[in-house]
Amino acid sequence: MTADQPERPEPTTRESWRVLLRSLRPQARPSHLLVGLLCMLLGFALVTQVRHTQSSGLSALRQSDLVQLLEETTDHSRELRGRVAELQRTRDELASGTNQQQAALEAATERASTLGVLSGRLPAVGPGVVLTLNDANRALAASAYVTVLTELRNAGAEAVQVDGRRVTAETFFLDGPDGVLVDGVLVGNPATWLVIGDSHTISQALEIPGGALALVRSQGATAGVRVADEVEITVTRTPRELRFASPVEAGS
Repeated sequence: MTADQPERPEPTTRESWRVLLRSLRPQARPSHLLVGLLCMLLGFALVTQVRHTQSSGLSALRQSDLVQLLEETTDHSRELRGRVAELQRTRDELASGTNQQQAALEAATERASTLGVLSGRLPAVGPGVVLTLNDANRALAASAYVTVLTELRNAGAEAVQVDGRRVTAETFFLDGPDGVLVDGVLVGNPATWLVIGDSHTISQALEIPGGALALVRSQGATAGVRVADEVEITVTRTPRELRFASPVEAGS
């Protein structure tokens, strides 16, 4: 430093910090602005390219490629429709077969129950009448019992029990030394008949003038008919095995 130049004062501490902070502050130079603009343009170009790529998946294909793609889609759709139709037919067949089997099973069960009651193999319950024959002098003949049973069957009786014996197609009445026998067993006195069927029809049929009960009374016995809403027949009978007859198969 020369003698002609004035001596600069030493900077204070505050001024020194101000100079340091000014030098550290970012400066907006033209080069910085150019770099930022280029980054914005590059980002915009990338977004535009991605959107174009996503939206032009089909438009970028050739016509032949589009035709092939359409044919493949049509064939696949046709195949799916055929598969759906096949599954629907299978479902309908299964449902129809199940319904037919169920209907056949129900019909067979009902038929077996009906035959079981008619043959005496199964107990039965239902409306009907209770018939009481009082033959204190044992004057009734077996033919009177046969007449009563015939009248009951003609009136639609579905199940009959006589004095604890189930009446079926195999039942027979005989005259014995002490009275009437049913299937070889002496009938008690009074003899109680349990009958299941249309109670009104049966009671009217029994009381027809000159009919079954008129015959019973003409032989010196008394008879009473009581209509019942529920008659229970518990006695069953085991059918005998067939020796000569055999069932004929359907369609033969």
